[in-house]
Amino acid sequence: MTARTSAKTFLFLQGPHGPFFHQLARRLKQIGHPVWRVGFNGGDAAFWPTRDTYIPFRQPPGEWQSFFEALLDKESITDLVLYGDARTIHAEAIQAARARGIRVHVFEEGYLRPYWITYERDGANGNSKLMDMSVAQMQAALTGQRSELSAAPARWGEMRQHIFYGAFYHFFVFLQQRVYPNFRSHRQVTVAQEFRLYVRRFLNIPLNALRRAITTLRIKRGGFPYHLVLLQLAHDMSFKAHSGFSRMEQFVEVTLEGFSKGAPQHHHLVFKAHPLEDGREPLRKSIEEIADRKGLSDRVHFVNGGKLAHLLDTANTAVTVNSTAAQQALWRGLPIKVFGEAVYNKPEFVSPQSLASFFADPEQPDGAAYHDYRVYLLRTSQVRGGFYARQGRRHAMRKIIDLILSDTDPYESLHLKTESPQQQLRLVATNRD
Repeated sequence: MTARTSAKTFLFLQGPHGPFFHQLARRLKQIGHPVWRVGFNGGDAAFWPTRDTYIPFRQPPGEWQSFFEALLDKESITDLVLYGDARTIHAEAIQAARARGIRVHVFEEGYLRPYWITYERDGANGNSKLMDMSVAQMQAALTGQRSELSAAPARWGEMRQHIFYGAFYHFFVFLQQRVYPNFRSHRQVTVAQEFRLYVRRFLNIPLNALRRAITTLRIKRGGFPYHLVLLQLAHDMSFKAHSGFSRMEQFVEVTLEGFSKGAPQHHHLVFKAHPLEDGREPLRKSIEEIADRKGLSDRVHFVNGGKLAHLLDTANTAVTVNSTAAQQALWRGLPIKVFGEAVYNKPEFVSPQSLASFFADPEQPDGAAYHDYRVYLLRTSQVRGGFYARQGRRHAMRKIIDLILSDTDPYESLHLKTESPQQQLRLVATNRD
């Protein structure tokens, strides 16, 4: 069989902001695999300089399905590559690809941030294969695989590069609106509003940094026990698709209600905003108003972004919808309360208590079980590196190509090493179905 007939043909859809997808495609092409990219706006085009493999989609959203299916057939696509699986264009593409037996490669931010990215087949977050996998199954697959884990890092990762590429991306989306007149973001703001939010965030960096330093210092020197609430971006697809909340304010209301009913009177509650929070929802105002209504104003604090480790190191517990930041809390052995679907939402280390009971007397997580869970992820879907910084991309590329070209996904590969031949056949057959 020649290299040409054995080559896979890759189709890339939307990726992380920056050059990661183009660099990955270039490496695949260098080893003999044709690549294509569908772009939906000027930001997509800006990060895909190879024009002869770039296919713009400018039609109305209702024509995407037929356009995509025709493209799969025309170019004999064997593999689909995308970042996140929940936005509408990606969800529809995955469904069509599966119907044709096309392999689906899904990238996401690392479940074990900040030093890793996530690579899975078919789905991520609430659609990940991890959702249906017990800790006992992971432990069985780790026979002879255990290792020690290093201490939790004190910094988030590639945030400056992430913000830079995000601003760059949305600038070109805004600049080329006329070229892509039918583009509609999966977020509930217009292109112009999105760009203005990025500009405002840049302009407010000094003021936010000062406020954050003052508030964090007050918390650190306050001497009071506190519980940490890990807020997420309200427009993040993990929050929108895999939680029971439509707005972050609803989660804030539920959390403050549980705190008022269950927490000891001398305990405080600290809301920590996501590092990329841009103010599209008035979180600070909402928290202050709800806290005041419940008589909690003097016990509730809001920290706008910044490093998570500074607050986690001295917190009593952590509460979230389904933020991956909860993994850093579990790493430190903190009790966790989760409201949404998450790959780490396992009974061994996530509390089943009501929120009031959790604040009053939280159950401790099983540290040994979480250790095994973490090792399992590091042996499978977590790839060392990042999407945004040059060094992080270089680290990730060393492993990603082999993972993409493998006949088995990362989870399947690990299980095949420890299971009997009969179990291996059943596993492979199940994953192919």
